[in-house]
Amino acid sequence: MTFPTLTRAAGALSLLLAAGCGTPHQPANLEPATRGGAYQAQYRLPEGRGDAGALLRSAAMNVERCADGAGPIADDTYASVSKLSGDIPRGLGGELLSRGDLVDLRVPQDETFTGTFVVSRDGTLKLPFIAPVPAQGRTTDQVASDIRGALVGGGFYAATPAVSLLVADFAPAHVAVAGAVFEPQPVQIGGVSGDRIDSLRQAALGASTEARNLSAAIRNAGGVRPDADLARVRLTRGGTNYVLDLRGMIAGSAADDVMLLTGDQIHVPSRHCFQDDLMRPSPISPPGISLYLSNLTQPATGNAISAIGQTVREVPYGTRFMQAVVDANCVGGARATSANRSAALFSRNPVTGVSVVIERSIEDMRARADRDDYDPYLLPGDSIACYDSGMTNLAEVGRVVGTVTAGLLVPGL
Repeated sequence: MTFPTLTRAAGALSLLLAAGCGTPHQPANLEPATRGGAYQAQYRLPEGRGDAGALLRSAAMNVERCADGAGPIADDTYASVSKLSGDIPRGLGGELLSRGDLVDLRVPQDETFTGTFVVSRDGTLKLPFIAPVPAQGRTTDQVASDIRGALVGGGFYAATPAVSLLVADFAPAHVAVAGAVFEPQPVQIGGVSGDRIDSLRQAALGASTEARNLSAAIRNAGGVRPDADLARVRLTRGGTNYVLDLRGMIAGSAADDVMLLTGDQIHVPSRHCFQDDLMRPSPISPPGISLYLSNLTQPATGNAISAIGQTVREVPYGTRFMQAVVDANCVGGARATSANRSAALFSRNPVTGVSVVIERSIEDMRARADRDDYDPYLLPGDSIACYDSGMTNLAEVGRVVGTVTAGLLVPGL
């Protein structure tokens, strides 16, 4: 081998070793987590390992920032929550008509007024020969009473006739959801796709639906954020504001779910603090988390088939960082070569929009008794990247160096 060839081989080896063995830049949290200024108090640097008083402080740190308002959803508040959730303001209870609803009107032995009608865009029911009858936000009994009066007042009947008004089909409702939800936006709730229509229900008299409830609208807007103030959810209808207490939906107690109408506006206020109690599946929580993953270069045995081919995974709402790391098959394998892996979480503060990067040593987190205090919950849109151990990196560098050196030793090069 000539001297120039040896020089090139040595240079290539030095560069590869430097690239493979150099200490990478460790990402720091962009939020002031150690001072309790992060969205989650769990976003803190691993400090005070030997200080028993510093363990599991995240919940207390979060509560300190809460704005004045109802307290967290604790077990000892279930009784009061159940009572509060049952107090639905007058005018919101029951099944109310909305624009687009299909109703079945029957007046015995009267073909002129008997038929099916749709609530118009102006919120009225338009029948032949009589003035439009207000229907938006009213019950069928209230509308039927006005129809009876209109038939008598119009001279069609001398005495009050029998009138039956039933809902044949509830139309989708278009509402707006804003505030402390993950995807504030106008949403459409209710309605049934053509492949799910039940012909027997369509043929039956009367109709009912749960798909136009308040919980469905919040869920369609991404679900409530962990900083939401569920005791003061505002529903604006026809210029009137109603304040609703939805804590029962998280607490698992009985809660009346208001039926919404087209044009309703919902605003979920924020308590400006992270509430661990809201990180659980519920009718108003995010339906789950689509987690974007980047896996290991050298996966453990059998890991490639289960993880590499699927870069997006669904995990339940309330999943923590290290649980997702295990789900991504980034943990385990031969201890001699896999014990020094790490995982990085890429998140975003949903209030400020500031990106957050947090990296954890997998083996360090596995061995820590205070792990929960440094193990953040996952939020919608989060991504996780798993990094190989130092031994695996060194072996990969050796493989590349061997390949390059073999190429340099080829005669004539």
